[in-house]
Amino acid sequence: MGNTTSCCVSSSPKLRRNTHSRLESYRPDTDLSREDTGCNLQHISDRENIDDLNMEFNPSDHPRASTIFLSKSQTDVREKRKSLFINHHPPGQIARKYSSCSTIFLDDSTVSQPNLKYTIKCVALAIYYHIKNRDPDGRMLLDIFDENLHPLSKSEVPPDYDKHNPEQKQIYRFVRTLFSAAQLTAECAIVTLVYLERLLTYAEIDICPANWKRIVLGAILLASKVWDDQAVWNVDYCQILKDITVEDMNELERQFLELLQFNINVPSSVYAKYYFDLRSLAEANNLSFPLEPLSRERAHKLEAISRLCEDKYKDLRRPTRKRSASADNLTLPRWSPAIIS
Repeated sequence: MGNTTSCCVSSSPKLRRNTHSRLESYRPDTDLSREDTGCNLQHISDRENIDDLNMEFNPSDHPRASTIFLSKSQTDVREKRKSLFINHHPPGQIARKYSSCSTIFLDDSTVSQPNLKYTIKCVALAIYYHIKNRDPDGRMLLDIFDENLHPLSKSEVPPDYDKHNPEQKQIYRFVRTLFSAAQLTAECAIVTLVYLERLLTYAEIDICPANWKRIVLGAILLASKVWDDQAVWNVDYCQILKDITVEDMNELERQFLELLQFNINVPSSVYAKYYFDLRSLAEANNLSFPLEPLSRERAHKLEAISRLCEDKYKDLRRPTRKRSASADNLTLPRWSPAIIS
């Protein structure tokens, strides 16, 4: 793994431009050798340093950077509110539950244990806003994610497959099918969204109707292997998606990792930011998490967890400044005469 010349030989992901692109297509030179074309796997020391990227615009790396999906959803949310105000239509009545002195309402979703169903709904909504509010001028496309070149089913791809945006329900059904069949967790869904936005930032591509399924599939495949202790094998996804081959899954995973520059680390601060931004997205789109009254059993459980955390971090609350030693207890080293014989 550490040698410059690796036994793994593979070409870089093939780039393709859509009709709005201004760059010419890539034409390989047949006179160049393998070393000149750079087909050998790049050494890890020669790869671009991730720290050199502008962290301010990389929400998947920096906890203070705003998530892309939340920024793209703000336009639609403002337009909905403006339309309701102009047409004098009050927003739909939502059955809200408010806590009182006798009853406290809480949802069952926390940052450490999110609600699976509603987390998948929020992730599907975030992907929907990514596709709907993508760059209108068109950005670079990659062949590995093109569903026309690498179809997920044997059914014929319609000629206008790259023209119509998928509905939120279609995205939700696709993600829910994979998570249900592979028995993935809600935390894996959040990590999937982190990898998806990291791919869009690093590779400088957009997610669109032509590639959203394979991009989401690659992000789920990678997130399940990184997050879950017992990861789902690539051959298992072939049982879920009947018409895809193991070789295609392996190639999708390999190129996805290369485009991420093998940066699969997700800090806890970044994970928490994506979780709370997903909750903000749900609140802005009237997708509220289910509230249930706080039971006595759950209250005791929360109290036990709070007490455990309090005992665990009580040492951190102590003052870190050390007191100076008293002069009464001050001991100085004694010098004894050396005897030279």
